[in-house]
Amino acid sequence: MSTAILAGCTGADNRANPLLTEWDTPYGVPPFDRIRLEDYRPAVEQLIAEGRRTVDGIAAQTDSATFENTIVALEFAQQPLERTLNVFYNLNSAETSDSMQALAIELSPLLTEFTNDIMLDERLFARVKSVYDAAAGDFAGLTAEQRTLLEETYKNFVRSGANLTPEQKAEYRAVTGELAQLTLRFEQNLLAATNGWQLHLTDSADLAGLPESVRDPAAAEAGSAGMQGWLFTLHAPSYIPFMTYSERRDLRERMYRAYNSRAYGGEHDNGPVLVRIADLRLRLANLLGYRTYADYALEERMAGTVGRVDSLLDELLARTKPYAEREVAGIEAYAAEQGLEGPLMPWDWAFYTEKYKAAAYDLDDEMTRPYFRLERVQDALFLLAGRLYGLTFKENRDIPVYHPDVHAFEVYDAERGSDSDGPMAVLYIDYFPRPGKQGGAWMTSFRQTYTDPQSGEQVIPVVSLVCNFTKPTGKRPSLLSFNEVTTIFHEFGHGLHGMLGRGSYPGLTGTNVRRDFVELPSQIMENWVGEKEFLDLWAAHYLTGEKMPAGLIDKIEASKRYLAAYSCVRQLQFGFCDMAWHTIAEPLGASCDVAAFERQATERTRVMPPVEGTCFSTGFGHIFGGGYAAGYYSYKWAEVLEADAYAKFKGNGIFDRATALSFRENILTPGGSEHPMTLYVRFAGHEPTVGPLLEKMGIPADAPGGQKSSR
Repeated sequence: MSTAILAGCTGADNRANPLLTEWDTPYGVPPFDRIRLEDYRPAVEQLIAEGRRTVDGIAAQTDSATFENTIVALEFAQQPLERTLNVFYNLNSAETSDSMQALAIELSPLLTEFTNDIMLDERLFARVKSVYDAAAGDFAGLTAEQRTLLEETYKNFVRSGANLTPEQKAEYRAVTGELAQLTLRFEQNLLAATNGWQLHLTDSADLAGLPESVRDPAAAEAGSAGMQGWLFTLHAPSYIPFMTYSERRDLRERMYRAYNSRAYGGEHDNGPVLVRIADLRLRLANLLGYRTYADYALEERMAGTVGRVDSLLDELLARTKPYAEREVAGIEAYAAEQGLEGPLMPWDWAFYTEKYKAAAYDLDDEMTRPYFRLERVQDALFLLAGRLYGLTFKENRDIPVYHPDVHAFEVYDAERGSDSDGPMAVLYIDYFPRPGKQGGAWMTSFRQTYTDPQSGEQVIPVVSLVCNFTKPTGKRPSLLSFNEVTTIFHEFGHGLHGMLGRGSYPGLTGTNVRRDFVELPSQIMENWVGEKEFLDLWAAHYLTGEKMPAGLIDKIEASKRYLAAYSCVRQLQFGFCDMAWHTIAEPLGASCDVAAFERQATERTRVMPPVEGTCFSTGFGHIFGGGYAAGYYSYKWAEVLEADAYAKFKGNGIFDRATALSFRENILTPGGSEHPMTLYVRFAGHEPTVGPLLEKMGIPADAPGGQKSSR
């Protein structure tokens, strides 16, 4: 970081901008307690100016271009700016406000212009190309990590328009600038639509079927809003339990329709936004020589081509849909026995599947929830990381956090030495919903690990897990459903990928891997949640401290395959929808009927009646607000990988240290330094097949739908 940046700047109050000074915090984490909203814009503007001077200096060198003076120099040129942007955009998702969202829109064109100025600089590209051409394909003298950095740097320039004509470059700038604005707008509309709807009940008769664990948080929600009664929202900790237990079918329908039409029409309509995004992505791809945006995006994914993605989705649909239809028919018959008149509708699904599970397996969430107190679940996360990878976690309340609900932990690694050697990572965990937080759950990084070019020391990563679980009330602690436990283990898997990553270059470490590989470390972690051998170690009743009974664990094990085919088809529905939006070969135009397009794209996956007036695409933040465009299939792709990989753990023992250390060494630590299939084969000894995934779902590997295929 340059001395100009370290000098900082002062405002009218003579206060140095904390984003422009050294962070004298433990382990150099962000000084959240000192950062104000008004600090971001001047910091970003100054850091862009400094970044321009740095990059211009690289481009204007008279010395011949080398790997060090051009490729490595570029890799670190924007680190000061990235440091600030990581804080800003992470908080814009986890602790935002109207003013912060407005600022994000203001900063977007500045950042897009800066990125385009770098990637479209002819002098800079000439130097990068010179180094790339000099390697002449054999990359002699470069390590695998250096070779990957060189290849990725060169491809990034080409894929960002470096070979375009001046006229095309001007259009590229316009398209990317508008896209950056629209994806932010999509997320903001979705958050506003989610926060803008609520179901306020004042008659206790309307709560029929809702257990205390659902009523109490709803009463607390109403109280915090200055209301009497009970308040239900579209945030997952409120929505999912209501849909699962409410006996009021009319209210379930209201909730379902509201949730599945978020940002569809009305003040925060995302319909025109997502159509414009899809059209602009197509134009971007066409400018760069690709037929569709999916062709462009998949070139840098493990799958590689649209054909391979279509093959995976088609194969899994053919193999699982007949089983999913049987599952739906079984639930419909059960619902009719319970008195349901007419067809089983989507707002009936959670209610009757939970009742059926309770009847068939003598199991429901309310039976397991008392054994999943949040603090015990956190202990289980840390226990598993210790058993597998030798990690220990120590909460440090001196590490600044961005909200009182957030906890900060030092992470120590027995493989690297004693605690006195210092932590190998810092981990934040943010559990509870609030109005300024996006829905769902995610992992992110405030800092990727890398080797400091000056000192040669490894800079430790700073990782964050963000969830939306039910808050404790005066009566009860936070007790998680089995699905919520699975969710935090999933995100913790991403966190391990970020924490255990090591390497020289921040762009290649941690979760900076191909999109359809990044879900392997997260999805494999879900497997342990259902293992008796693991649950025996920690699941205990929050009141009595008694271990989860063996019989209850047996029921969890027995229910593992419950509705597995339906769940698979549901995921495939999202995958087909994503691919449809991103394989258009002609612009859709403003007249596009978003709901009709969605219905046509997903018709093959339908196993329940459609609901007029709903449209999930307008709330599909993964592909229109996040980084999963033409990539939602990656969840299923990664399921193939993780089922195959977990079979090795099962074969050797789920806590087998040699298997775990091999997974760490070959999957978690290398990040994006090598091709993911190379890393996977190094761990597993073979390329993965769909067989283990089908087996997990209880579907014969030779079920109709195609031959067992390699991925």
